[in-house]
Amino acid sequence: MTVGWKEEAKLSELKIDPIKVKVDTGAKTSSLHAFDIHSFEKNGVSFVEFKTCPDKRHPKKVIECHCEVIDYRKITSSNGQTQLRYVIRTPITIGDKTWDIDITLADRKKMRYKMLLGREAMKNLLVSPHKSYLQSD
Repeated sequence: MTVGWKEEAKLSELKIDPIKVKVDTGAKTSSLHAFDIHSFEKNGVSFVEFKTCPDKRHPKKVIECHCEVIDYRKITSSNGQTQLRYVIRTPITIGDKTWDIDITLADRKKMRYKMLLGREAMKNLLVSPHKSYLQSD
């Protein structure tokens, strides 16, 4: 599947539909805007609950999510700061394809795109950097 440098995606298990995603071949890990992040344990398993606002144009549309934590990773942002972030795994749908990806949770409120799709999530994708929304209806 060929995607543009930005696409529209669905994160159905998180009830996020749609979200504009920046396809970032320079980023290793995918990232989702998250705030009010709280972790908890249930039956010995780590979970995280958080809020997200997937559309910058609609800041009052807040979605509450909760997921199992699959990892914690040190991530170095483009400005050189290193953070320890929660990592979740969830299905993503772009066009007619759905696959599981790992996503770190980060404060992206100042960023234009509330989600980055990193290289680890692009194993079966070709990126056309001069085009956008190749997989939109």
